[in-house]
Amino acid sequence: MNQHVLILVENLPVPFDRRVWQEAQALNDAGYEVSVICPMGKGHNEAYEVINGIHIYRHPLREADTAAGYFREYATALINQLYLSFRVRRRQRIDAIQACNPPDLMFLVALVHKILFGTYFVFDHHDLSPELYVSKFGRKDFFYRLVQFFERQTFRVADVSIATNETFRDIAVARGGMSPDKVVVVKSYPEASRFRLTEAEQSLVIPGKHLIGYIGIMGAQDGVDTLVEAMHDIVHVQKRDDINCLIIGDGPEFGRLKALAAERQLGDRLRFTGYLSGPSLLAHLSALNVGIIPDPPNDFNDKLSMNKVFEYMMLGLPIVQFNLRQATNDAGNAAMIVAEHSPRALAEGIVSLVDDPERREEMGVLGRAVAERSFRWTAEAHRYLDAYRTLFDHRLDVNDQRHYPAS
Repeated sequence: MNQHVLILVENLPVPFDRRVWQEAQALNDAGYEVSVICPMGKGHNEAYEVINGIHIYRHPLREADTAAGYFREYATALINQLYLSFRVRRRQRIDAIQACNPPDLMFLVALVHKILFGTYFVFDHHDLSPELYVSKFGRKDFFYRLVQFFERQTFRVADVSIATNETFRDIAVARGGMSPDKVVVVKSYPEASRFRLTEAEQSLVIPGKHLIGYIGIMGAQDGVDTLVEAMHDIVHVQKRDDINCLIIGDGPEFGRLKALAAERQLGDRLRFTGYLSGPSLLAHLSALNVGIIPDPPNDFNDKLSMNKVFEYMMLGLPIVQFNLRQATNDAGNAAMIVAEHSPRALAEGIVSLVDDPERREEMGVLGRAVAERSFRWTAEAHRYLDAYRTLFDHRLDVNDQRHYPAS
């Protein structure tokens, strides 16, 4: 029987979570049996289904917006994950459990299986939970120290850590105490064959109008409110009638952001699409002239490799963003960096790029060239699969030693 990997995700459903779905498909294509436990949502509300041979178990999840609320959310999710993990095990032996944070609590589910059955634990390190906590709540209190403790324990239990960039790899080694040979960098590039320019959504293509846009989750830490305020400056202060904005995605702040846009009297100058996927998503993205990254500079965002950076570049979109260390490094010459973090500065950056079509064209071409040369999910998938091969080869070596002791 092929080795069986169980993937745990708490904050997004699968296959909506692109990185996790790509990993699950890579494992499945390589001959592994794959199961996923994740929350319901984003149009994926079936408690159980099989997609392309991957077994997906989903549980209800109520998103929180306070520190205490998050721990209630996570505790409920853990109970569901633990219960479902034993449902999965009843169907088939589990050889490895991969936990995709946040939060850094899912190691507890893996630890139960590790103690009882010797199951390997792979930590897929998506977010920096201590920095994320400070970004959301602006304080370093008891809960912050608890988050730090859980992060340390996650690394301690992990047999392998998968980092989304080199900064995360260094954190796993320095802060998590992991051996460098047990940390593998796997970047979150989209699959090039499935993420490319298509015919633009015609309702968005208006002669004489420029369309800027954002794609992503809308949480308190994502700064989308700054983009809304920047549009207010563009429309009502600078009196520009040639720039519209499209915001694609969903999240805890979605309702508040729509209310803010209405309060700022932006009308149809700013449109929210909600969650999109597949051809509809690509058609909307293909209508954009500029991609916006409004995430505020802080210790959390500075270290992240953001999916939207890779996505904008693969579509040849020039980017306007604040001075975020990792995003700036990833985007290179495809991004215009706004030094001051404010809606007015973001608005001025957007307007200056909109008014410079030659620079937009040059930035887009440079970004797309880098993406075509370097953003290859197939290469990342090989590194990801190599981590599992090494892990399971080690188990075979150990078993051989048990069966054939040294004389």
